[in-house]
Amino acid sequence: MEGKVAYITGGTKGIGYAIAEKLIAVGMRVAISGRNLKAVETAAQYLGDATQVLGIVSDVTKAKDEKKAIQSILDTWGQLDVVLANAGVGHFAPIDEISDEQWHQMINTNLNGVFYTLKASVEALKKSKGYYITIASLAGTNFFASGAGYNATKFGVVGFTQAVMLDLRKYDIKVSTIMPGSVATNFNANEPSEKDAWKIQPEDIGDLVLQLLKMHPRALPSKIEVRPTRPDNK
Repeated sequence: MEGKVAYITGGTKGIGYAIAEKLIAVGMRVAISGRNLKAVETAAQYLGDATQVLGIVSDVTKAKDEKKAIQSILDTWGQLDVVLANAGVGHFAPIDEISDEQWHQMINTNLNGVFYTLKASVEALKKSKGYYITIASLAGTNFFASGAGYNATKFGVVGFTQAVMLDLRKYDIKVSTIMPGSVATNFNANEPSEKDAWKIQPEDIGDLVLQLLKMHPRALPSKIEVRPTRPDNK
């Protein structure tokens, strides 16, 4: 994978950042994006130098931002081999309490975002016969109380990704969705600590992405569920 180029949305922390670390460690060049300039610059600085890492300010809810992000990558490195649609938000409340604003933020980020990222990058992926990966959730197959908005978006991401997989395999583009359970990240205002030791760690998802990228082109794990080996023992 030496010299290959990847783009990771939501790459300034958590799962996205951990994936970036893993890809850089095997010689890939990685572009990460986020909405906050300072966060993007800080993460890029920690990940590596300018020959390995490109920090991009982009809001995945805006198609024009994602088009600019992809063009910036192509202008910098001339190719794009792997796209990871990772950016996401979550609001959890009963349907009679969740706000219109919270609903639309999840739809726009979790669902529209993966669409805009792919639409902006699909022609580059055709040229490289690349790989498009979405980070969904077990919430994309398991519904739960107070999860109507989040479930709706993650069910949508899973369905979208699987349909896209069928659309794009004729171009030799591989498409997968990863569906993690509980992960020790800052998601939903969590502050990772020892209490999260039982959870999947972000680097575990990074390792999984590496395994997918190293797999023989003839094999495609199109939908991968991953959960903690043992649940929290409360």
